[in-house]
Amino acid sequence: MKILVTGGAGFIGSHTIVELIEHGYDPIIVDDLRNSEGFIVNHIGKISGRKVPHYNIDFGNIEKISSLFKEESPEGVIHFAADKSVNESVNNPIKYYENNISNLINLLKVISNHSIEAFVFSSSCTVYGSPEKIPVNESAQIKSAFSPYGYTKQVGERILLDFFKTKPETSLSLLRYFNPIGAHPSGLIGELPIGIPTNLIPYITQTAIGKRDSLTVHGNDYETIDGTCIRDYIHVVDLANAHVLTLQDGIYNKETLILNVGTGKGHSVMEVINGFETVNNVNLKFNIGPRREGDVPAIYADNHLITKKINWKPRYDLDDCLKHAWKWEKRLAEK
Repeated sequence: MKILVTGGAGFIGSHTIVELIEHGYDPIIVDDLRNSEGFIVNHIGKISGRKVPHYNIDFGNIEKISSLFKEESPEGVIHFAADKSVNESVNNPIKYYENNISNLINLLKVISNHSIEAFVFSSSCTVYGSPEKIPVNESAQIKSAFSPYGYTKQVGERILLDFFKTKPETSLSLLRYFNPIGAHPSGLIGELPIGIPTNLIPYITQTAIGKRDSLTVHGNDYETIDGTCIRDYIHVVDLANAHVLTLQDGIYNKETLILNVGTGKGHSVMEVINGFETVNNVNLKFNIGPRREGDVPAIYADNHLITKKINWKPRYDLDDCLKHAWKWEKRLAEK
């Protein structure tokens, strides 16, 4: 079965391609490489032992998307293609509205003329804003997003829910994932930020390898255990596996699912920094800076629903994430 993966050369997308192959699917990568590099596609092939078709297409080009669907006739779609930095979205909101919303609509215009079995949307816990209660579950009230990025995920979910009401033959799954980190255990694929990282783990690894002078902790005066922000850090391979299991469920059970994907545990920024130093036997230079606009103080998942609905559970813990991320960074330094 052919599965189209938009953003398939990106951080989460590339790992999902590997998981799809391991589950017997035939994935197709659609990625214009704005947030990735071509060698990632080659490394997917090294891990899987298969050459995966890759189409370098901008989703602003409906004609090319339409031609792709006619040529490949995919039976499922996993949609990752989007810009994803909370901080960047605050400074450049139009970029996010165009890529994350307008290009989603372009994709749906094409899908409206084709028949697919399942659509899985890579959403985000940012749709919850700053929740009143944590761990947060799927029935939590959706509040005003803290950033344009979070708002694009809220709008994207609504667009998809409305659109797929008109296509009852296609299941829709919205996966609200928390903070993906780590890398493939092989060290061949991982997070590849363009320019200065805005996510914690690549900034940590780049500081440890010497690409960055020091790491800035954005605020230590939050009402948390040590004053730093708390997040639910999930291994990217576990997250990729959740997308594949959700796709499988959607193919056979034509239902709409909204699921959190997280470990159910929260870790503070300082816990992550200390953990990285311990498991990898390295020292990090860091300083305390001001709070960063768009950050919520604490959020982590209630993941009971996903474990019940699709029998998913994380296989890797935080130490695994930090070891694999460091292995990936060291491999990048060899290139």
